[in-house]
Amino acid sequence: MEEKIMFQTDEGEVAFYVLEQTRLSGVNYLLVTDSEDEDAECLVLKDTSKDSDLEAAYEIVTDDDLLDVLLPIFTELLEDVDIQKEN
Repeated sequence: MEEKIMFQTDEGEVAFYVLEQTRLSGVNYLLVTDSEDEDAECLVLKDTSKDSDLEAAYEIVTDDDLLDVLLPIFTELLEDVDIQKEN
């Protein structure tokens, strides 16, 4: 089972399972899902917090060019998982 972490949003608290993490150009990214189902949808989150922040802050990556770079990295790290970008 993957690590489950809680995120505070404007709408309340949301739980995500962290599938993998990577660092690209000095920025941390998380591949997360809200379900343990095999066909679950995933999100890529970008760490936007500063070193001086007490808590991490994340935003959903929506930039297609960045996703095109990150998804093959996550696919390679996970090996047995097929990650496909929704159009």
